[in-house]
Amino acid sequence: MNDALKVEVAGDVATLILNRPEKKNALTLAMWSALPGLLAGVAADTSAKVLVVRGTGGTFAAGADIGEFETVYATPDSTRAYFDRVGEAMEALATFEKPTVAMIEGACVGGGLGLALACDLRIAATDARLALTPGKLGLVYSLPDTRRLVQAVGLSKAKDILFTGRLIRAEEALAIGLVDALHAPDALEATVAEKTAQIAAASQWTARRAKEIVGLIADGETADTDATARWLIEAVEGEDFHEGRDAFLGKRKPVFPFR
Repeated sequence: MNDALKVEVAGDVATLILNRPEKKNALTLAMWSALPGLLAGVAADTSAKVLVVRGTGGTFAAGADIGEFETVYATPDSTRAYFDRVGEAMEALATFEKPTVAMIEGACVGGGLGLALACDLRIAATDARLALTPGKLGLVYSLPDTRRLVQAVGLSKAKDILFTGRLIRAEEALAIGLVDALHAPDALEATVAEKTAQIAAASQWTARRAKEIVGLIADGETADTDATARWLIEAVEGEDFHEGRDAFLGKRKPVFPFR
């Protein structure tokens, strides 16, 4: 891949970088295939508490690499294999155990927006432009990808986005919930760094269990499961709670041990 997809770790933060600026970071089959393994490496790295996903060259990602379509869609079997790899990559990011933040600048289109929707938070530059374009290509998005869109913007807006494939400006993306915050392009990186620092300073036990609970709610759970009920007890017995309580009583900042 020649580092078309790579991970860098600095302090508490890992960054997954889409690195094909000459192709506006369009995602190849090799990149989709490599993504789950890279995420597994970050999950195992106890120094990394938060994952940022971003592109290079002022662009998040222009979507899947159309130059590969003739090959990956050559036969029903190759098409199925391709969609399996894309689905595995999306699911690996959506279910990644640590908090994830998409840093969106420039174009965020098609599979690129799919990746952003698989992140927990989406922070965008005011010059970002977003779109899901199956209607312009005669394609269909998978149910999991579409579900994440619906969870972000609701049923009617999701239909509008998918029916038209239109380009959505940053201001509208914020208004409809497609992104969570907007910042000037020259302030975006610093803003994302501030947000990841806030997340990293908090209890990672809390963050990971909260992420799982929110996911269960999104999937329709309405009452505690055996696991979530157990987490309530485990939290009180855990090192992070004792550190948080002692820090509060001691009027100091906590240093949570869980990683």
